[in-house]
Amino acid sequence: MTTKKRLPKSVLLGLAAIILPFGVQASSDTSKNMHQLYEDNCASCHGSDHGGFIAPGLNADSLKGRSPTALRSLIMTGSFDTLMPPFYGRLSDDEIRGLVKHLQTTPKQANPAWTLDDIKASIKVYVKDESTLPAKPTYAINSMDDVIGVAARGKYGRGSGSKAVFINSVTHKQIGEVATGTAAHIIDYNPANPRWAYVKTDTAEIFKVDLYSMQAVRSVKTGFNGPGLGVSRDGKYIMAGSYVPHNAVILNADTLEPLKTFELEGIDPDGKMVSSDSGMIIGTPFDDIFAIALENAGQVWVVDLKEGFPVTKIENVGRHLHDAFLSHGGKKLMVASYDDSIVTAIDLKDRKIIKKLEAGCVPHVGGGAAVEVDGRTLGFGTNFGDCDKEVVSVWDLDKMEVVKQVPVSGGTESPAAHANAPYVAVDIISKDRRARTIQLIDKLTLEVVKTLDVGGHAYFPEYSADGKFLYVSAGYSGDEVVVYDSTSLQKVASVAMESPAGIFSHGRVRYMTRGLSPDEMKGAK
Repeated sequence: MTTKKRLPKSVLLGLAAIILPFGVQASSDTSKNMHQLYEDNCASCHGSDHGGFIAPGLNADSLKGRSPTALRSLIMTGSFDTLMPPFYGRLSDDEIRGLVKHLQTTPKQANPAWTLDDIKASIKVYVKDESTLPAKPTYAINSMDDVIGVAARGKYGRGSGSKAVFINSVTHKQIGEVATGTAAHIIDYNPANPRWAYVKTDTAEIFKVDLYSMQAVRSVKTGFNGPGLGVSRDGKYIMAGSYVPHNAVILNADTLEPLKTFELEGIDPDGKMVSSDSGMIIGTPFDDIFAIALENAGQVWVVDLKEGFPVTKIENVGRHLHDAFLSHGGKKLMVASYDDSIVTAIDLKDRKIIKKLEAGCVPHVGGGAAVEVDGRTLGFGTNFGDCDKEVVSVWDLDKMEVVKQVPVSGGTESPAAHANAPYVAVDIISKDRRARTIQLIDKLTLEVVKTLDVGGHAYFPEYSADGKFLYVSAGYSGDEVVVYDSTSLQKVASVAMESPAGIFSHGRVRYMTRGLSPDEMKGAK
C-alpha cells in the first residue's frame, strides 16, 4: 500500500463526489447504498479507493479507534475553514449513521482498472463540427493573454457551483464559465492555439474548452482521482495522471482520444518496488517531452513525444514527490519532495539530477515562482508542513544554492512571482485566522513587507499576464476572488463564485507552459 501525500490541516477534510463507483463487493442492498453514498459525497476528496486524495483516507485502518459519535458529528457540522461543508440537512440522520459504519468497516480498496478502452469509451462530444465555432472571441478582450481561469469547487464539490470561471484580467469582469459537474482542479492552456483550454476535475475528467465561445466541446474521463495535467509545447498532446488508478495517459489534444497509457511503478529510494500515484505532469517549451513525477516511487519520467512515447527514468529524486516548476527556458525542473524536505533540480536536457536543495518542512512549490532579480534567477518555494520554523525557501537557480529561508507567519502552499511585480506573494494556510492572509516578500530585500487579509481562506495567488494585478482566491466562507494592484497592494476588485481554488493565467503559456515569469525566456529557443 502506497503512502498518500501529507496535506496541511487547513485543507485535510473535504467532501465532494465521483461519478463511477467501483471496488466494494457489497453483500447487501444496505452496503451497496452506503458505498454509493460515499461515492456521491466523499470520494472525490477522500479517494475513490478510500485511501485519500486531497483529504485523508477514510477506511477501517485510518478510522480505527475513532468514536462513531464524533465522526457523525463531524459529517453533520463539517469542518470549519476547510473544504468540508456541513451535511446536516443534505443527508438524513440514518444516512449519516450508515455512512459512518460503512467507513469504519471498509478497508482501502485495491487499485481499480481504467483501461485505454475505458478512457476511449468515456469521450463525450458536445460540438460535433468545431469549424462552426467563432473565429474570434465573442466578448471584448485585448489579448487572450489577459484571460485568467479559476477552478471553482462549489460548496459540495459538485453541482452548479463546480465550474471553470474565466475573467478578463484588465477589466476584472467575468467573461465566461464552463460547468464541470464536479470540482474543477486544474486549468491549462494550449501553447500553440490560444483558443483552447483544458480543465481537469477532482474526478479526473478533462474538458476541452473553446475560450472564444466559452463552451466545452469535448470531455474524457482519464481515471477516478488525480490532478496531474500537462500540455505539450506544440499543442498536439495532453498527458494526464491519476492517484486512482496508478497510471497516466497521453491523449490527442484535439480529439481527446487516448494514445498510450503508462503503469506508474518503480523502485523507490529504499529499494522497494512500489505502485505509485501520479504527481505533477508538465510540458516544456524546451523540447517535445513531458515530465511526470511518480510520487511514491521517487522517480521522474521524461516521456519523448515520438513514436512509441519512449521513457527515460530518473531515479532517487526524493522520498515523496508531488509538484514542480520549470526554469531557464524550461531546461531545469525543480521537483518538491515532501518526506525529505528537499527540492531536487533536474536537467531536462541531460536528463539527470543537478542537485538536491534544502527546502524547509514539507515543500510544496505549487505552480512555481521563478524570476530574475539583480542578474540572478531566484526560485521561491512554499512549505505547508506543521513546523517550528515556518519559512519560504529562496534558491539561486543559476548556482543551485540556497539564498535564504524567509520567515513567514504560517504554513504556505503556493507562491507567485512576476518580472513586473515587486513582490513574491505566498498564501498562509495555517488553521486559524492567519489562513485569511497572504504575505508579500520584497524581491530585493527578501523580507516580508506586507500582510493582506483577503476575507476568506486565502490561497493560490496568481499574477495577471502583465504583472499589474495579483489575483487571490478567498475560499471557504469568502466565496470570491480578490484582485489587488501589484504595486500599491490596494484592493481593486472582487469576483464572486462558490469556493474558488486554483487560479491559472493564460499569459503564462506565451512564455512558459507553467511556472515562470517572462524574463525566464531569455535565450530560450
